[in-house]
Amino acid sequence: MGRINRLDEHLSNMIAAGEVVERPSGIVKELVENSIDASAKHVDIYIKQGGIESIQIIDDGIGMDSQDAVLAFERHATSKIKETDDLWNIRTMGFRGEALPSIASVAHTILKTNDGKDGTEVEIRFGKLIKAQPVGTPRGTSIEVRNLFQKTPARFKHLKTPQYEFSLISDVVQKFAVSHPQVAFSLTHDGRAVFKTNGGGNLKEVLMQIYGREAAKSAISVNQGDGDFIVTGYAVQPMFHRATKYYMLLFVNERMVRSYHLQKAIQDAYAPYMPKDRYPIVVLDIKMDPHLVDVNVHPSKWEIRLSKEKQLEKLIYTALHHALKKDIAVNEVTKVRQENHRAPQKVEMPKMTFTYENDREVMKLHTDVDESFMKISDEAEADLDRSKSAKEEFQKPIPQPVYEDRSVHEPEVDYPIDGVNAMKKSAILLDETKKQSNPLHSQGVGNMSDHSDTLPHMEVIGQLHGCYILAQGEDGLYIIDQHAAQERYNFERLSNMLYAGNKDMQPLLIPITVETSSAVVARIDQIHKALEEIGIDIEAFGANTVVCRQLPVWMSGIDETGFLQDLLDIWNKDEEIDIQKLRENAVATMACHSSIRFNRILTLDEMNKVIEDLHRCNQPYHCPHGRPTFIKMTTKQLEKEFLRIV
Repeated sequence: MGRINRLDEHLSNMIAAGEVVERPSGIVKELVENSIDASAKHVDIYIKQGGIESIQIIDDGIGMDSQDAVLAFERHATSKIKETDDLWNIRTMGFRGEALPSIASVAHTILKTNDGKDGTEVEIRFGKLIKAQPVGTPRGTSIEVRNLFQKTPARFKHLKTPQYEFSLISDVVQKFAVSHPQVAFSLTHDGRAVFKTNGGGNLKEVLMQIYGREAAKSAISVNQGDGDFIVTGYAVQPMFHRATKYYMLLFVNERMVRSYHLQKAIQDAYAPYMPKDRYPIVVLDIKMDPHLVDVNVHPSKWEIRLSKEKQLEKLIYTALHHALKKDIAVNEVTKVRQENHRAPQKVEMPKMTFTYENDREVMKLHTDVDESFMKISDEAEADLDRSKSAKEEFQKPIPQPVYEDRSVHEPEVDYPIDGVNAMKKSAILLDETKKQSNPLHSQGVGNMSDHSDTLPHMEVIGQLHGCYILAQGEDGLYIIDQHAAQERYNFERLSNMLYAGNKDMQPLLIPITVETSSAVVARIDQIHKALEEIGIDIEAFGANTVVCRQLPVWMSGIDETGFLQDLLDIWNKDEEIDIQKLRENAVATMACHSSIRFNRILTLDEMNKVIEDLHRCNQPYHCPHGRPTFIKMTTKQLEKEFLRIV
């Protein structure tokens, strides 16, 4: 007798459930996707004990007739596709026909549905059909999942606390609210309303509810496309950043997805404006022909494959780069403080609610659930009541700086500041063609102007601890980081010199040898050809060693050996190298070394010179490492701190 057995349907469904239904949040995702595919305008989610006890999804979609209600629980039964060609033209959230039978095999499931003619109830207990009968129910579908994994203890024991499981559910519901602002969502946990949107289609309102008023108010609209893709959404100002990458939300044809390469494109666009190890808040929906994307990669449908991924990466980077460059805003003290200490205010907005009872147990739950939910303090609420124009202020357009590229010569200047005398005293005039081909233009580097209109007028009034320059302006108090400001100016000057065609070479008295892998040495000709463009001469020197005999003059002042080692390591890992980024890092290092240090007392002329230099920069708001060069505290904020505003 053979050893191979044909598994029965119930066991097959339980195995499939291991991929489709990993935890309660996966069930919520699958069921809400079904509601969206059914054209629902309202989706209500009721959770008990983090979904371990029960999950109920109620929608007002098209519903099902009695025959489809029973057939929906059979494996690979779906209304989304019919033939092979449909698999390459998927326009719905679901399509595999695995979710419902998988869920029903590991839980007690009750379905009530009405297609506008007849109501049907189907009950399945851990894979066994209990009943299918007519029932009175409103149009739409209600599905309840109880006692999840109680008969599969191996899976049940891996579930975490109800608070943690609910935090994952809330995260999924928030993503649905962002990707489908035209659908009204409500989320209730253990009888208490936690999250609710009105379905009005205003994405910025949803962002305000999830990320807070100030972050949403600062959000920059993104809308750019090419022949294959259209990228729309919002990019929040860099001053509102997070410690994790999970606030970069990507949707492909309104489907929530995960993509390392697309997220990397977002990070690269924000890199000039943000410190390392911090991540932006971005929401992007990418419209494309379904033939360009394969969503049938994993049963959970989080992963996708794109036919023109590099093209899309470039489009996302370009769209965000242009949006940030056009509408970058000055860091304000109050905004930074609120974001870092997570004390957002409660904001009353029309047709939107976000409520829960203010008792100790629920407050603790929501602290664990999602750090992006707004915690409302009595002080913040009272403060809002005193501000009668809160709603009108939110609707006011934000004054945005406009960047201008000017092709003018910079006059010769005497620099009294340490380290700057070593730099050349004449700026380089780049024509438009060179500016367009300058990779460092992504850092805001172009032609340096005599005076930039992007910055407000600042009048120096003093220095703090030998580190910060204090200046006053029409809007309030400005605090300038003297090192970061000079670093930005030096970075742009050096970059312009480099990209003006300065290829002066410096032969090395003692050649630099670098140990590497045999795989790198085997491709040394390819590497040499690529590096020759930026003036680096490198050749093989043994089985696992390369030697460099000359370097460009612009690399003086940095750790050449470490630079070359990093270059070869990256090449060995990725089989290609981003010369632009390597050059940016080298120039940023030189700019840092030639700038004013902290704890140095400056004269009034020196402080004024720092501000004048900042005005000459094309991107004066951040140093090359993403730190702000200055922040602002408005007069109104000062009056509020001194209790002069009632």
